Amino acid sequence: YKAIASLAVMAMLGSIAACGGGSTTDANGKPIVKILVVKNSNQTPMANMAWTKQLQADCNCSIQWHEVSDNAWGQQKNAALAAGEIDDLNIRAFNPDDASQNPSAFEVLGDDLNSLPNVKAFFKEQPIARKFVTVNGKITILPSSRTKGFLASGQHLMINKTWLDKLGLAVPTTWDQMRTVMNAFATKDPNGDGKADEIAFNPRELSTSKIGDWWSPFLMMNSTGIVTHFNPGPSQQGIYRKNGVVGNWMQTSQFRHVIEFYHDMVSKGWAPSDWVTASDDKYNARNQSDGKTTTVGMAFGWDQSAFGSYGSKLADQYISIPVPSADGVSADKTVWDGSREANRYEDYHMAMSAHPTNKAAALRVINLLYSEKYSIQQLYGSTSDGYLQKTGDHSYKVTEKFQKAQDAAKVPALEDRLAGWISDKVTVQGDRGMDHVAAADAPYKQQYANYSHTKDMMPIYVRLSPSDQTTVANNNTALFNYAIPVVSKWLSQGGAQDDSAWSEFQSNLKKYKIDQNTQLWQAAYTKAVK
Repeated sequence: YKAIASLAVMAMLGSIAACGGGSTTDANGKPIVKILVVKNSNQTPMANMAWTKQLQADCNCSIQWHEVSDNAWGQQKNAALAAGEIDDLNIRAFNPDDASQNPSAFEVLGDDLNSLPNVKAFFKEQPIARKFVTVNGKITILPSSRTKGFLASGQHLMINKTWLDKLGLAVPTTWDQMRTVMNAFATKDPNGDGKADEIAFNPRELSTSKIGDWWSPFLMMNSTGIVTHFNPGPSQQGIYRKNGVVGNWMQTSQFRHVIEFYHDMVSKGWAPSDWVTASDDKYNARNQSDGKTTTVGMAFGWDQSAFGSYGSKLADQYISIPVPSADGVSADKTVWDGSREANRYEDYHMAMSAHPTNKAAALRVINLLYSEKYSIQQLYGSTSDGYLQKTGDHSYKVTEKFQKAQDAAKVPALEDRLAGWISDKVTVQGDRGMDHVAAADAPYKQQYANYSHTKDMMPIYVRLSPSDQTTVANNNTALFNYAIPVVSKWLSQGGAQDDSAWSEFQSNLKKYKIDQNTQLWQAAYTKAVK
């Protein structure tokens, strides 16, 4: 599953140095390829992953791995670009926007596809991945693709099924039923500890720089028929599409309705009074309680792991459910977050320097990484040392040894950071993250079918030009500096029901150029799909 990046700085195994200069071959005369990998803190050194030794042998080259943490790379990336200090190959370090803004720094890998047959096969089978990284007709950065099991939103509404059963309640399918459930959760001691400590609904805090985010409270917009896609993208700015037309849901009556619904939760004691500003640590602590007694009835999350480790007493009490329909909205108009493709694909997994030390060798490495042999091992660990078993043609099993390494935070693989792709032909057993997120996503099948995935959501491959990105970013800084405090106050204290206050809010959104943002996203969409 998508790992939450640690802020701890990993020791680098080598300085990030510009390619070129010094020897271009090792002592045995093999070409040197320098590869930067931006890693998670729970991953073992590249030299300890057995598949990296196989890769070096198969490419007939000498690979020098440079490792850096997310936090450290966040501080170093701009300086590296400015200085032109870019390694031959770079895994999960640069995105297509970096390439657009620094075109002289990177090789246009789309021009090398004849040397990359595995990448060509990837793009043929999964053309959306190609669109995802094509900018102005050029492919500079290569994407990744995990198994088809990850074609699932990372956003789910989780409910305590144990509490429902104890209270004799059914899964709510409407906001009115949800109100009944929340009231029972808050007043009838469903956890049985004799204390009034139950939190009927635990919303995640409101971001201060955007209106949507991971596990955002505004996932409730889907209850009203407006599709979000909060994993990434412009939906986090309020951008949505309906019947092919781009808009901003901050300007809709549905947004007002959701705000009033949350304030109702606060006023009735169903949600914490401080939830709007509660830190992530506090939000997570409430979800996981003391590890013995559940205190949360409902929350948005990835899956049951929001409440404890897989198989734990607390986590096992929760199931995912379709989002209940808003007041006045029929079930066939209720939808769910469209982030599935953004969960399977990422657009920043392989970049090559415009001046690699040994271009032919670097291309061989890329092609190998994008083979099934190495893609699957990047994701799950090596087949030669018991972390992954090949069980047949295109079929694999993740072993208990790998799962124990995950639990010990000593992962012998890149997991979702792979520079590779998994074909739809491949089947995998034993991936707990994939199995759980697929199971969590299954209840939304009908709500996914309730909208057009071409007309009612923004495709992941639509992007703004660099100049338009700057315009939108500048607009959003002023827009959200104004809007977030207003929305936060309405959520916690009420006031959105006041027609004059709502009209003033709408007028000020226009003042802060919300309509210009919408127009730029409409133009970007039109250009991307023409």
